[in-house]
Order: sequence, then C-alpha cells, then structure tokens
Amino acid sequence: MHASGSRAVSRDIVLREAGVSRETAAALDLYVAQLTRWQSIKNLVGPSTLADVWSRHIADSLQLLALAPQATRWLDLGSGAGIPGLILAIAGRERPGFHVDLVESNGRKGAFLQETVRLTGAPARIHVARIETVIARFADSQIVTARALAPLSQLLAWTEPLLKNGASGLFPKGRDVLTELTEAGERWKFDADLIPSRTDSEARIVRVSSVSGLLP
Repeated sequence: MHASGSRAVSRDIVLREAGVSRETAAALDLYVAQLTRWQSIKNLVGPSTLADVWSRHIADSLQLLALAPQATRWLDLGSGAGIPGLILAIAGRERPGFHVDLVESNGRKGAFLQETVRLTGAPARIHVARIETVIARFADSQIVTARALAPLSQLLAWTEPLLKNGASGLFPKGRDVLTELTEAGERWKFDADLIPSRTDSEARIVRVSSVSGLLP
C-alpha cells in the first residue's frame, strides 16, 4: 500500500484496510501524536518518515498481524519507537489474551515506550535491556519480530532458542534481503520464505519457521 495525498487520507486508508475498531483507531492516533511530540526531542525515527507515518510505520507494522492470525504471545526485539511491537500491541489487543514484550536497550526510547503504553493501554511490557541478557525469559513466545535492527544472521543468533522451541520469526527486510539470506545460509540451517511487503514493492518479510542450528 502506497497511500497518496494528505496525511489524513493516508490514515483513513490504513485504518479502513486494517479493519480496526474505533477504540483502536483512537489509540493509534494517540501513538502517532506521541511519536510526533517525542520526535523533536529524541529523534526516534527518520525525520522524513513522519510525513508518511501511516504508510511507512503503521501499515508496515500492521501487515504482520495478518501473517499470524492465531498468535497471541509476541516478542519484539530492538523496539526503538515501538515499530512494529507497540503498534502490534495496540491493534492486537482486539484478540483475546494478546500480549507483546518489547526489548529496547536505549533508556530514552524505553521511556517513550513506557509512557505510550500507559497512555494507550496497549497490552505490552517494556524491557529496557540488551537482548542477549533477557531473551531466555521469552521461551513461550509464538512470534518474534525485529525491524531495522540487525542482519538476519544476527537475528537468528539471538532467537535460535525460541525458534527451536516452536516460535516463528517475522523480520521485515529491505532491498538487501537476498544478500542477508545468503549470508545467513552460510552460517545457519534454517527454513524461511519471503513474503512481499504490502507497503514497499522492494521490501520483503522474512518468515523463519525453524532453525536447526549452526552449520559445521
């Protein structure tokens, strides 16, 4: 989806296609307002992306929900400004039992996430910590996400215990996705497929269904 026209039109297109409730739409509006307010102080996202925030960030995150319609226990690594984790929590709360754990090592970004979770009432918990120190806590996660965090090979290194335990990875990637897959394949044995992004014709979502370990 490449929404055109004004920001308001873009918002309406995204919300209509997502099919969210009025309450969820209001919570997403609040998230965008928070992001805009904090951006001037914390530089949470690329400044140029705010003008198209509904397509670049909201819709880009929401498309992940449709890829795992039954999952209720999500883990987002390197959450930053809450993309996609906090956006998923806001929209996913319409599913009974839905919950997202967000891991972010930067204290300032963690403060933004904590405050925005409080204001939106999103079913999310913030963990201000390095991934490798807390990943073992989330063994019951069903879906692991990470956007613009690290190459796929490193993501597999962090999430291997979870993926071996039955979780799936949903990792949005840009135009270098094939290079990342090749490099990861030189180190790891894993099963993955590429799903076209609905918001960027050059982007793909790497869905990792299993990892069997490091290659000899």
